[in-house]
Parts: sequence; structure tokens; C-alpha cells
Amino acid sequence: MFKIGDKIVYPMHGAGVIESIEEKEILGTRQQYYVMKMPIGEMKVMIPLSNVADIGIRAIIDADAAENVIHYFKTITTSTTANWNKRYRENMIKIKSGDIEEVAIVVKNLMLRDREKGLSTGERKMLNNAKQIFLSELLLAKNQEPCVLEEMLDGLINIEE
Repeated sequence: MFKIGDKIVYPMHGAGVIESIEEKEILGTRQQYYVMKMPIGEMKVMIPLSNVADIGIRAIIDADAAENVIHYFKTITTSTTANWNKRYRENMIKIKSGDIEEVAIVVKNLMLRDREKGLSTGERKMLNNAKQIFLSELLLAKNQEPCVLEEMLDGLINIEE
């Protein structure tokens, strides 16, 4: 179980800090929730304690692991299918995994595809969501500002051009 102040990752939403643990009644059911503050967008998310294991909540990576993920991001070679539906499904599975390296693959592939061919509305939304998930964990692990990390990502993509 996590405690107030812990930095955690909520797959499909990103990383944040547990601000409080509250008991609420929602739809007639009373239960305890983690109230997590997201570092990007100042959003708050309520996570039922009873679902933590099923959802895949985990502690964020440490600063060394974050450096390794950034190095990994540099080395990812793109390999995506031309079929939009298949590509979308594969990317969604990676994002839902909650694994930062899988999310890094999605971010890099979609950023490069956007530069080469442009993205559909659905893939643009997916890229924005995946970037937010990816950057939120890195900025908490490295204690950096979002704009610094976003510029770094853009720089890593520009190196390949």
C-alpha cells in the first residue's frame, strides 16, 4: 500500500503524487481512494484502493532508471505497421501496460510518424496522451520541469532527421 507523498504511476493517466487518502461515497458505494495530483495539467485523479493491484499502479522509476529510459528512447528504432487499426491497437496495448519503455516506443514512433507523414486525429490524441504519461514519470523521477523534458525529447527526435 502506498502512503501520502508517494510518487506513483497510474497506467493510461501517468505519474503523480499521492496528496491524500480519502473515504468517499460514489454511486452508493463507500470506499477509500488515493487522491493523486498530476504534475502536468494540475489535474487530480481519484484511485480506489480496492483496484490498485488490478489497475497496475506502481511506484515511479528512480533518477538512474530515468536516465536509462532516456538513453533507451535514443536507441529505439521505429517499426510500425502501415495498417492504422493494427498500429493503433498495438500502441494502446503498450500504453495500457504501464511500462515506461513501452510508452517510450509509442511516443517515439508517433513523433517520427508525425514528422514524416502527419497523424490522424486519433493518433494525435494518442501521442499527446502517451507523451503526458511518459513525461510525467520522467519529470517526477528527475525533478525537472515539463518544458525542459519536452525540449529534450524534441531534440532527440531532431537528431534523427
